Amino acid sequence: MISLQDNAWIDEAVEKIVKKMDLVSERSRNKIPYTAKNGVHDDRSREDQTFSADDGLNWWCNGFWAGMLWQMYHAAGNEKYAEIARISEEKLDRCFSDYYGLHHDVGFMFLPSAVADYRLTGNPDSRKRGLHAANLLAGRFNPVGKFIRAWNDIPGSQDDTRGWAIIDCLFNIPLLYWASEETKDPRFEQIAKMHADTVMETFVRPDGSVRHIVEFDPFTGEMVRDYGGQGYGQGSSWTRGQTWGLYGFLMSYRHTGKQEYLDTAKRIAHYFIANIPEDGLIPVDFRQPAAPLWYDDTAAAIAACGLLEIAKEVGDLEKELYERAAHKLLHALCREHCDFSMDSDCFLTKCTGSYHNEKDHEMPIIYGDYFFIEAMLKLKGQDVFLW
Repeated sequence: MISLQDNAWIDEAVEKIVKKMDLVSERSRNKIPYTAKNGVHDDRSREDQTFSADDGLNWWCNGFWAGMLWQMYHAAGNEKYAEIARISEEKLDRCFSDYYGLHHDVGFMFLPSAVADYRLTGNPDSRKRGLHAANLLAGRFNPVGKFIRAWNDIPGSQDDTRGWAIIDCLFNIPLLYWASEETKDPRFEQIAKMHADTVMETFVRPDGSVRHIVEFDPFTGEMVRDYGGQGYGQGSSWTRGQTWGLYGFLMSYRHTGKQEYLDTAKRIAHYFIANIPEDGLIPVDFRQPAAPLWYDDTAAAIAACGLLEIAKEVGDLEKELYERAAHKLLHALCREHCDFSMDSDCFLTKCTGSYHNEKDHEMPIIYGDYFFIEAMLKLKGQDVFLW
């Protein structure tokens, strides 16, 4: 069992992160990466590639590279990280003019990029970008059902997504909290809280597990059904979805002080902790079959961030539970699934986007690396809260 006083592995890992990011930031300075192929970051901002409206420059993950750089800027104080982060931030301006393909994930895109820039440097152009994105997100609110619509119509699909909400959006609504805090306009926070309340009532099961997708009637607001989404199936327990809920409700508590949000974050956290395997490595779904055993390192990294943040909000008798679980997850990643080598652009090696999409199994994914860096810097007290 890892001791909470044993910091040698933490110091060693953070030192490796700092050295590697110093090199990788230069190699990938003009890119907006999503994954790495043969160790080399791809680039979602390339205009000579064929992408649809929602998986090129509008890809929901396109803020995380900038987020990694802003975390390093805060931790290391090196101005070059701000300079490189702004390259992708400025590229994302085109998303606003293209418009098609943007949906509820503008929070994921612009909180760790533009809003992070504004919070850390006061850049007025970044504030404008963040407020623009917040208005787009607020425009997706369904006032009858009190939820934020997730995706746009899916090309080639017969699914009617007008009433779909997903657990992931708990990470997007902090953009609305920030907009209210910044403008003193309560509408943004009101929308965020109504969405969070709906999620609390309809997504979280009695045992603390969460659903991925819930469909509401877009005209009456009544709940219709739920879907398995990116997990194994309906009624299963997609691990990254648990972490969106665990950390996401903590974020809503942090912005509003509403006790029910913290209580819900803790309930999901207790469920997650109870299901962590002995080796600390997290599967794609806690209820997936024994074989094939697909891992998702992104779930482990996000959970660790959320657990460490919950630990800050509870008394001494509780905090060790969350801290010990976070240490176990991060130590397992460092020991088994992390590539610290200088010839590879990625860190985590076994991230999985979706259980049933074999192209997304056990590969580097940029948000896995972002949350891994955020979590490791939390252990050192060097992170910045971008949400």
